[in-house]
Amino acid sequence: MFSISDSLYPELFQAADKLAIDTQKKYFLYLRLYLVLLLSAAIISYQWQETLFGDFSICFLFLIALCIFFFLQLKMPDSIWFEARVVAESIKTLIWRWMMHATPYQDENDEHRIHQDLKEIIAQHKELASVFLASIETNEIITQKMNQIRNMKCSERKDYYMQYRIKDQHSWYVRKSEYNRTKGNNWFWISICLHALAIIFLGIRIFAFQYQFPIEIFATAAIFIHTWLQAKKSNQLGIAYSLTANEIATFLSEAESVQTEDKLSNFVVNSENAFSRKHTQYFYKHDVTYY
Repeated sequence: MFSISDSLYPELFQAADKLAIDTQKKYFLYLRLYLVLLLSAAIISYQWQETLFGDFSICFLFLIALCIFFFLQLKMPDSIWFEARVVAESIKTLIWRWMMHATPYQDENDEHRIHQDLKEIIAQHKELASVFLASIETNEIITQKMNQIRNMKCSERKDYYMQYRIKDQHSWYVRKSEYNRTKGNNWFWISICLHALAIIFLGIRIFAFQYQFPIEIFATAAIFIHTWLQAKKSNQLGIAYSLTANEIATFLSEAESVQTEDKLSNFVVNSENAFSRKHTQYFYKHDVTYY
């Protein structure tokens, strides 16, 4: 058996995948910086209120924050990331279908057909393709490992698909489901604590106005966390990934009945359709934390 690695996939997939990962990181980096600047402005406003230093510092921070806001709205790195991820996963789906002799790649000489299908994906995303195609050094679509896997016997291809596609995806979704649930719960309780502290300090200020507490800072921090949670969508992803993991588990139970080329083709087509549907739905609904 061959082990799976990035070298299994052609540069076309790797370029789209890298663009998705890079733009995702860039998006969250700028969003994090934007929120930190707003929180810093709230801290300075409390610490150096009604001072020239405080006013100039807050003005400077808001100016930078405004520039970042315009960058995120005009360049839309999140949209580029979502689209690049969909392209990468669409390419991966075609590759797995081709390697498994699945419809429509059941003939012996189907290299021309997969080339045409991949060109169609690129044509549907012309503007994005012009970005990641520039980093591709070769035009190789069918790698040596892809050919090796396609030339396996039916039973060997089935075992390979189960191990490195179905089980790999199932493990990924289970792991990400747990990760997002944990992150979502942690941020939720931190947000609750910040809201509670703001209310407590506000109550103390009402009844003992001689005491001053940084209520504005706690309020801004709470907004920071709320915005971050909305961007990361940890709670929604935890549920969605859990449901997908359960759906993939049904594929594992169906594998025993796959014994012929036709059954393997149908099994792969159904599985890949499910993966493609999930990826497309997730990323066009602004789901995140893919890498």
